[in-house]
Amino acid sequence: MRKGQIMPARQEWNHVPEVPIRVSPLWSWPPQPLAALKWYADSWFFLTINGAIVGISALAYLLASPTLDQAATLAPGWVAMIWLRNAVIVSLVAGVLHLWFHKYAAQGTDMKYDPRPFPRKGRMFTLSDQMKDNIVWTIGSGVTIWSALEVLLWWGMANGWAATITFASHPVWFVAIFFLIPVWESFYFYWIHRFLHTDVMYRFHALHHRNTDIGPWSGLSMHPVEHVFYFGSVLIHFAIASHPVHVMFHLMFYGLLAITTHTGFEGVLFRNKKRLHLGNFHHQIHHRYFECNYGNLDVPWDILFGSWHDGTPDGKALLKERLKARSRV
Repeated sequence: MRKGQIMPARQEWNHVPEVPIRVSPLWSWPPQPLAALKWYADSWFFLTINGAIVGISALAYLLASPTLDQAATLAPGWVAMIWLRNAVIVSLVAGVLHLWFHKYAAQGTDMKYDPRPFPRKGRMFTLSDQMKDNIVWTIGSGVTIWSALEVLLWWGMANGWAATITFASHPVWFVAIFFLIPVWESFYFYWIHRFLHTDVMYRFHALHHRNTDIGPWSGLSMHPVEHVFYFGSVLIHFAIASHPVHVMFHLMFYGLLAITTHTGFEGVLFRNKKRLHLGNFHHQIHHRYFECNYGNLDVPWDILFGSWHDGTPDGKALLKERLKARSRV
């Protein structure tokens, strides 16, 4: 660059989807029933992450899980099987997505939000390497705490401390639970996420926010204290009658959705068309600015409680004003 030449401004985003960001039309007024129906159909049916997680949970239940009779007594065999099964699933999902998007860049930077390359190096990361940092915390802490909570629920259900149902006994409730878990997740995640951003808790959450640019292994890269709070949502199954496959889906929904939504890309392209939706721009903005977009798009908690950034320049300006006003308090 020649002396006196002005350095061009760094490009903030490589890809920006349609903005302003929209939340579920279920909460629109006047009501939009057809739009709400399409929103949830697009989230659950045909080629969707939610549907895939239901399928993975069912296969894992049938092929790599104890029976309730076996789970009545804690034993190293079935406990280790649960940890190994979860570690393999996480490694396959995160590993394949990393290879596709980042290692071999199969779709280049098309639909990649952040213009910076992933992974990165730096002393802020364990072993000075973002990938190693993410893998260590994901497998060593995330899968272990996820599996420990799953073991606790299996053991509790087997011993009658948590009520259980079957499809034969309660078919409507059995199916409904799959659709209700994301609703509970929306409520739980927003408030636990706000709590993790308090002065007392951010010392733990800061580990996750090392990832200002994100990849699949970033989603579950958290401090063990955060993992306890994050996966602790599943303890609601001690209060509601459910089935072990619901527990498995609940934990996989939290675990695998964290991986897919942290790919750094909006979705998978095939023949120049998005075939599978993955990362939400809403959460990518949170990793850039931290103090906004704590929840998700299924319920408008961020709008209701003043932490919304809609992805537009006006949304960024409003965020700056909120932060300035808070600093003056």
